[in-house]
Amino acid sequence: MHPITRSSARLGLRELAIADVEALFAIYGSPTATEHLSFAPRNREQVEQIVVRSVTAATATPRTEYALAVIEQETAELIGFGRLALDPHQQRGATMGFALRPDVWGQGFGVETVRLLLDVGFNDLDLHRVWGARSPINEASAKTMRAVGMVEEGTIREHVLKAGEWRDSVVHAILDREFSPGS
Repeated sequence: MHPITRSSARLGLRELAIADVEALFAIYGSPTATEHLSFAPRNREQVEQIVVRSVTAATATPRTEYALAVIEQETAELIGFGRLALDPHQQRGATMGFALRPDVWGQGFGVETVRLLLDVGFNDLDLHRVWGARSPINEASAKTMRAVGMVEEGTIREHVLKAGEWRDSVVHAILDREFSPGS
């Protein structure tokens, strides 16, 4: 399925494009934005490689990854990144992740982004279950996932190696029957 687009009152999702490298670098290159992610800040070349890989994956058959730009409707600026990746270990399941530019945090864009991603997952991709993981100390992400109806399922111990230290991940998930786009 290509291209994917989705919109809400304030945000839009669209396919990532090569022209998005600089805007994505503002997120993935930021120590603040990547503090709770599973990786250290990326350099520009690494971000460019991510974008090229994502653009190529968008037209793969079968498509297993949906890397989407999060666009603020009012300004048409890329303010975030969202991703759904089909999970080969579960039928009709996918993992979900997202990151936003730090200057837009605290405005409810995380909740809108996750709702849009879940809408794509459940309504376009006919998924049964979507799950995401967060850093145990990332309370903003926990609040976001709870706000859209995701349930905290447990902790994956020492799941991520970052900056030479092992970190746990807390898993949240939602089932198709539990999802409501406006919830």
